[in-house]
Formats: sequence, C-alpha cells, structure tokens
Amino acid sequence: MSDEQRDFWNGAGGDAWVAMQPVLDGMFAGIAEMLADVAAERGAQRVLDVGCGVGATTMAIARRLGPEASCTGVDISGPMVAAARERVAYEDHPPRFLLADAAEHSFEEGEFDLLVSRFGVMFFDDPVAAFARLRGAIASGGGLRFVCWRSPEENPFLTTGARAAADLLPELPPREPGEPGPFAFAEKARLLDVLGGAGWEGVEVEPVDIPCAFPESDLSRYLARIGPIGSALREADDAKRTEVLRVARAAYQPFVNGDEVRFIARCWSVGAENA
Repeated sequence: MSDEQRDFWNGAGGDAWVAMQPVLDGMFAGIAEMLADVAAERGAQRVLDVGCGVGATTMAIARRLGPEASCTGVDISGPMVAAARERVAYEDHPPRFLLADAAEHSFEEGEFDLLVSRFGVMFFDDPVAAFARLRGAIASGGGLRFVCWRSPEENPFLTTGARAAADLLPELPPREPGEPGPFAFAEKARLLDVLGGAGWEGVEVEPVDIPCAFPESDLSRYLARIGPIGSALREADDAKRTEVLRVARAAYQPFVNGDEVRFIARCWSVGAENA
C-alpha cells in the first residue's frame, strides 16, 4: 500500500471510520452476515478478514462459527485496529486483530482456510502480487470470498454528494479507472485477470444488490466524515464547510425515506479456490 494510503488510514481516514463505526456497521450489516453465511456453509475454522476496519465482519463470522473456530482481522489502520480490539476485549473467545499491511505481512503458509473481505481489498498498489502473497496463507482446498463495489455509475449513493458539490470543491481529484480505491475492481474482467494472475482457481464474479439503511439523523455527519466530501472538508473553513454540506445534503434527499436513508449497494461477490 502506498505511503499516501498508509498515512490516510492511520490519520483522518481511520479516525473518521472509528467515529462513524455504529452507523457503518448498521449500514453494511447485510454484507457481514452474507460473509458469515459463506464461512459457515464452507465449514471454515480458520478465517482471515482482510481490511477488517473496526471489526464488524470479523466479529460476525466469529460469532457464527463459535468458539472452536479462530478468526483474524488484519488492517493497516492503527486507529481502527485499536477500536476493534477494544470492542472484543471482554468476549470469552474474541477474534484476533492484527495491525499490518496484508499485502506485505508474512503469514504462515496455509495458516487459514478462508479469506474474506468487506470492501477491504481494493487499495493494493499491486493487486496481483498482493493476492498471490495472500494465497500462500490459505491452505490447499481453502478459498476466498469478498465483496467489492461495482461501477460508480451503478452506485449513485457514493457519488451524488461529490457531483453536487463539484463547483464548490474544485480540488477533488479525478477518479482514474482501476486506481486503488473503492472502485478499483469495478470491472469484472479486471477481477478475473488479477485473481487468475495471482494463481487462484475457479474464480467466480457475481453481481449482488444489497439493501442498506441508516438513520436519517446521521446523514449530515456521514457526509462530513466519509468519502470524498469528508476528505475535502478536513481543511475547509467553516463557511465553505457549511455551504458544501448544505448542497450535498439536499442532493441526497431522494435517498431519504421517512427517518431512514436507504440505498442499494451494487457489488460484486467474488469467490475463488486455492486448489
């Protein structure tokens, strides 16, 4: 992972995700449960959650599999790993949380039988090398299952605010296809090339549409902390911040249904085997 990404996730980016943890956990609860279902159906006993963040998916899988299984979450963000460890400190059989760059860390060969991720594998500088290295940590006969975003055009919830406030935020960087970030794997063909090139077999890439919701009362706080607007506003003065959030919040009105914000996360569900 680049120094820029490392600094972001160990600074303002990581702090923002920790602060918004209850909202984000609720928003993406369906994805955590979907990955927990996969782990249970496979009979997995040693699970690695890559890009675990504040630990929601790791915890969901650990609770589903029970005390006989071991679950490990890995993330490059010190603030998020610290928060994840704090969340499970008093559980009887807590998952382990590891502060490391998953693309570079020396896991034991065949240490796990399943790799999972919820939006945590799209930030590798060299994804082929990263997935090849991670494959070494998966036992023969094990596999992977992760969820990543499809295209920005299919996910207007992630782009509406930046589009609406573009004139107020000319410093927003352009999004380049395939660059590390939320939409790095928007193209199915790239996923097939990356995982095939990393030596994974039986690669399956299927579209999934996942309903998401969170309280409307948290929308402005979400816009101010998460995503491109949140990043741009960290250096903004109060007047600019107020105007950007006013414009962005108005643009999200179509997603508001009563006291909830609702949207569909249009994603890829990606599976493969380490034969």
